[in-house]
Amino acid sequence: MNLNFKQSEKLVLVLIIFGIISRIIPHPPNFSPVTAIALFSGLNFFNKKIAFTIPLVILIISDFFLGFSLINLFVYISFLSVVFIGTRIKKIRVNNIFLSSLIFFLISNFGVWLIGYPKTPDGLLLCYTMAIPFFGYSIAGDLFFGFLFKVSFQEISKKIITNKGV
Repeated sequence: MNLNFKQSEKLVLVLIIFGIISRIIPHPPNFSPVTAIALFSGLNFFNKKIAFTIPLVILIISDFFLGFSLINLFVYISFLSVVFIGTRIKKIRVNNIFLSSLIFFLISNFGVWLIGYPKTPDGLLLCYTMAIPFFGYSIAGDLFFGFLFKVSFQEISKKIITNKGV
C-alpha cells in the first residue's frame, strides 16, 4: 500500500521525530529504527524523493547532536541503499530486514576500514571481525523496529479503511 502525500505528511513527521529521538537517547550500539524506517519508507511512500529524504533528515539532524565524522558518509550511503531495497520489495519480511542489516554492516564498516584500519586484507578482515558484536545489535534492532512498523502500519491502515467506510 503506497501512501500519497496527503496521507503521509503526519507519518513522515512522526517517523523523523521518532528516528531522531531514538538515535539521541541512550540505547545499545546500532539498536536503532533508522534501518527499519529506511526500508519502510522505500516500500510505502509513493513519492520516492520523500522516501530517500526521511532517513537523511533523521541522520543529519541527530548528527548535529551526536557529531559528524568521515564515517557519516558511509552510514548515509548505507541507509540510502536500504531505501532502494525498500522500493524493490513487496513486503517487510525477515530476509529483507536481514539484507538491509547486512548492507548497513558491509558499507559502514568498509568506511571504518578506510578511515581507521591498515589498508590490507588483514586490516579489512580485522575491521569486519571487530564489528560483529555491533552487527548483532543491528539485526536485533532492525527486526524489532521493522516488524513494529509493519504491524503498526497494518493496524493504522485497517482503522483508516474502517473509518472511511463508516
